[in-house]
Amino acid sequence: MQADDMILVSVDDHLVEPPTLFDGRLPAKFAADAPRVVRQDNGAEVWKFNGAIVPNIGLNAVAGRPREEYGVEPTAFDEMRPGCYDIHERVKDMNAGGVLGSMCFPSFPGFAGRLFATAEDKDLALAVTRAYNDWHIDEWCGSYPGRFIPMALPILWDAELCAKEIRRNAEKGCHSLSFTENPATLGYPSFHDEYWDPMWRAASDTGTVVSVHLGSSGKITMTAQNAPIDVMITLQPMNVCSAAADLLWSRVVKEFPDLRFALSEGGTGWIPYFIDRLDRTYEMHHLWTGQDFGRKLPSDVFRERFLTCFISDPIGIKLRHDIGIDNIAWECDYPHSDSSWPRAAEELAGVTDGVSDDDVNKITFENACRWYSFDPFSHRTREKCTVGALRAEAGDHDVATRSYDHGRFERKVGVSLGSFSKAADV
Repeated sequence: MQADDMILVSVDDHLVEPPTLFDGRLPAKFAADAPRVVRQDNGAEVWKFNGAIVPNIGLNAVAGRPREEYGVEPTAFDEMRPGCYDIHERVKDMNAGGVLGSMCFPSFPGFAGRLFATAEDKDLALAVTRAYNDWHIDEWCGSYPGRFIPMALPILWDAELCAKEIRRNAEKGCHSLSFTENPATLGYPSFHDEYWDPMWRAASDTGTVVSVHLGSSGKITMTAQNAPIDVMITLQPMNVCSAAADLLWSRVVKEFPDLRFALSEGGTGWIPYFIDRLDRTYEMHHLWTGQDFGRKLPSDVFRERFLTCFISDPIGIKLRHDIGIDNIAWECDYPHSDSSWPRAAEELAGVTDGVSDDDVNKITFENACRWYSFDPFSHRTREKCTVGALRAEAGDHDVATRSYDHGRFERKVGVSLGSFSKAADV
């Protein structure tokens, strides 16, 4: 399929929260304690909340910048493309890249909202989390119906409140919950604990997919403090691999048969070996470990319950039927450093060269729409949803690569994993 003929729905993009996010969204008693953006002496703009300072990490907002300027130093809003934080500019960038739909993970709160959960005042934490979800669903996604898959943050410190929030958001059309890949590393009960059952039940009842993004556990795969940062970047999918194993062997998949998970930004090339290993483990050990999937193999359960996601995985595409053609979805990863925006459609067309149109459609939009209860075609005709049509709509929108380095920050060359010893979402 030619790039212009594709319909692209990305199940993993990101947003940089605008400084005005909480304006007018919190009760007056919490206004003074709301998260806010402040400018530091060196010109960097950071979020402050509950005593924490959260910078905008360079790799999280590099769309439109030359690759030699990628880095991990804090940045200011005027060093980013406006599409990172401005919804109207984001849609222009989506059109220019030919992307019809997008699901946007958060930035400064952490992928699972763990920053908000650290607040000692849980009434404040609840108010901030709900305000964020309302902003994301009503303003960010609501400004352009049919262009965004809404996603909500969880309430980590109270599974009953989390269940109520899932149901509240589902009534507003939100069927994705961003969640941590390992709650135990954040100091909460593990996936295997009954603590989370109200949340699992609510997600199952409402058709809400639990979207597990790599790096959301507060812990990343590291070999040594002085290892090159390339080691960490290469091993990032291993976090998601661990989460998949943890969840698949848990009682959760057995006791909540309608519950589904997405392995966000985890890639797909490793999955054929992973599911082979699942089945081998089951065959050799289930009689003494007590695992029982009835007449199914673990690989069958994986294909039914786990959505796998990729940016550009040639090996994954070749092995798509070993993975499961109905549980693969594409992601653009705008504005992160792994994204090929605005030429992601051409990259994807090259990777899928020779693949049938039916398979391409499943991977590029059909699976995403089905898993996340997303119907963009109720807002525009299919003919207007293709890469070519959206780019024509974008007109002369500027997508040229430009330097945003204003010289305010010290450049770091040869960054080591020690920079991530207090790992945040990256």
